[in-house]
Parts: sequence; structure tokens; C-alpha cells
Amino acid sequence: MGIVEATFRDRIDVAASRNVWVLTAAQSLGGANSPIVISLGGLVGQHLASDPAAATLPVSMLNLGLALGTLPAAAVMRRFGRRTGYILGATLGTIAGIVATIGIVRSSFVIFCLGTLMAGFYSAYVQSYRFAATDGLTGAGRDRAISRVMVGGLIAAIIGPQLVIWTRNALPGHAFAGSFLSQAMLALLAVPILLALRRPAAPAAVHATAAANRPLAQMLASPRYLLAVATGVVSYGLMTFVMTAAPMAMAGHGHSVDSASLGIQWHVLAMFGPSFFTGRLMARFGKERMAATGLLLIGGSALIALSGLDIAHFWGSLILLGLGWNFGFIGATAMVAECHSPSERGKAQGANDFMVFGTVACASFFAGSLLHSSGWSTINWLVLPAVAFILVPLVWRAASLPGNR
Repeated sequence: MGIVEATFRDRIDVAASRNVWVLTAAQSLGGANSPIVISLGGLVGQHLASDPAAATLPVSMLNLGLALGTLPAAAVMRRFGRRTGYILGATLGTIAGIVATIGIVRSSFVIFCLGTLMAGFYSAYVQSYRFAATDGLTGAGRDRAISRVMVGGLIAAIIGPQLVIWTRNALPGHAFAGSFLSQAMLALLAVPILLALRRPAAPAAVHATAAANRPLAQMLASPRYLLAVATGVVSYGLMTFVMTAAPMAMAGHGHSVDSASLGIQWHVLAMFGPSFFTGRLMARFGKERMAATGLLLIGGSALIALSGLDIAHFWGSLILLGLGWNFGFIGATAMVAECHSPSERGKAQGANDFMVFGTVACASFFAGSLLHSSGWSTINWLVLPAVAFILVPLVWRAASLPGNR
């Protein structure tokens, strides 16, 4: 019996480990989808939009598509499985890049916005890769898997801007059309990688709880699940809120566009760079403590921003903001992953992402207008009460878990 159990466990480990590497590779390609749209959407919008005020609408449509796509993506994966869902998502990503390219070539702002909206639907699938990496794993192995897949985001953050540089003039007479065509190619390249995804068998300990299938309303009434979701909402929402306003604030206070771009690059590196060891830190100190540390860093970034307007203040704030997002969001993801049974994962993960990325969409819409009306200081003062609101119950829960494993 012991030999059979050991063989079963080894089979689980092999399949789950294979999936983590598959998803990390897919994240490296699919994760470049959003940076390409974010870096170019406003520039293309300035050329195509009849109203200059609508220039950033393509980026907002990306965030809207991400928010609206989370629940349908979860439903598709629940019905047909993760691999089928992810291949569908990559197909949508390929079509999105082609549609955006057509919009540029035909000088159609509406078609271009449709392409970025579809890119948001693709991102809804990509964002769930971090949860898929936990299938068949428990405990510290699950936490390390989430962290490893997020490393793919670091690679994507490098691939995206480089593709923009290399391909922006690939179609003569149509600036940036080649960049969106390369976006389509990245999504297409992800398809054969995703075909290698396998469904790992659930560990024996998990089978005992597999029958649990609570209604979503009952799950939302669970303080443990609600705190996990709220931690992700605040971590990602505040990061988006501040990051969206930061480049405009830097330009408004006399800093060059190059300085603003470099600050965002350091911010992105801080977001994904720690993923190499975040999983080990969670295994050592616990996911709740890591999430609380992330929120403290986000609060610290606001204090640095409020302390001055030199370039060092902006860069220091953005770097701390990125670090805080990494610890806070990855910690929150790990918290969500242990709050549901396998049969509940579609509802639990889909609802979590809908709330997180719905908040992100609202933050991206709201940040620019608030910066214009109230200023950079107001943006950062609003960060502090939001952090405190979640930090207090999070610290209380972390303190109530001996060892916090």
C-alpha cells in the first residue's frame, strides 16, 4: 500500500511540476499582452480619436475587458477544463492583435478599441495561470508554484517593450501596427505551449473535501475568503491607482518623459523580480504575514511620495509600490487558493478576479481625473486609509495562526 501511495504521489508531483513550467512559459508570452496595449494604446489613440480626451480609451477598454472577462473565463474553464479555456483565450488574444492592427491600418478608432477590449478578454485567462499552477499541490508547494508562475511576468515585462521597439515600424506608413501584429503572434505562440498542460490528480487529502461545493454567497460570507479577496483588491487596486497617475504627475512637476519611463521600468522590475523568492518567504513566514508586509510597503510608498517631489521621491515610491504589490498580491492569491475545495475553484477564483480586476478598471478610470482635479498628494493620502482598513484584520489573522503555514 505504501508503494502505491508513493507512486501516486510521485505522479501528482510530476504532472503538477510540469504544469508550473508550462504556465510560466505561457505567462512569459501572454503577460506581454497588457504591456503592449498600455504602452501604445494612448499614443495610437491620439492619432485615431477625433476627441483628444478619448485618447486613453483603448487602455481603459483593456482593463474593462479584463474585468468583464473574468467570470466568463471561469465558467468556460469550469465547463471544459483549463487547457481548453486557455487555448480559447490565446485564440482570442491572436484575434485581438489582428483586429487592433486592422484598426490602425484603416484609421478606425472604434475597431482599434474593439481589439484592445478583446485583448482584455485574453488577459482574463492569462491572469488565472497563477491559480492553475496550484492544481494538485498543497501547502508550501502551492505557494512556490504561484510565485514561480509570476516570474513569467518579469519575462513578459521585458518582451513587451522590446517588441514595441523592434516592430513599431514593421508596416510602413502605419506606426505601431507591427507592434500589435507581434502581440497576435505572441498569443499564437502560446497555443502549442498550452497544449502541453495536463490535469494533475488531486492529492488524497484533497479528495476528502472535494464534495464541498458551497454557493458563492456562502463563500463570500466566509471571513477567511473575504479577507483574502479584499487583500488582493486593495493590493492590486492601489498599485494601479498610483501607477496610472505617476507618469502624469512626474511630467506635471517638471520631470522628463524619459525619467518617467525609467521610473515605471524600475517599478515593473520591483513588481516581478522578487517572485524568484516570494514563494520561499511565504513558506517560511506565512502568506498572511507576507501580504501584510506588502501592504506596509504600499503605505510606505505613499509616505515617500508625500515627502517630496524630486525624481528620487517618485522613483523610490514606485519601487516600494512594486515590491508591495508583489508581496501583497501573491500573498493574497495564495490565501484565496486555500479557501476553497477543488469543486469550488471556478466560482472562488472567478469571483476573486472579477472583484480584483473590476477594481483595477475603476482605478485606471478614476486616477487621471482625480490627479487633474486634486493633485498628486491627494492620490497618495488616499492610499493610507485603504491600507489600514485591510492591514488591521490581516495582522490580527496572522497573529492568530501559530507558525502561519
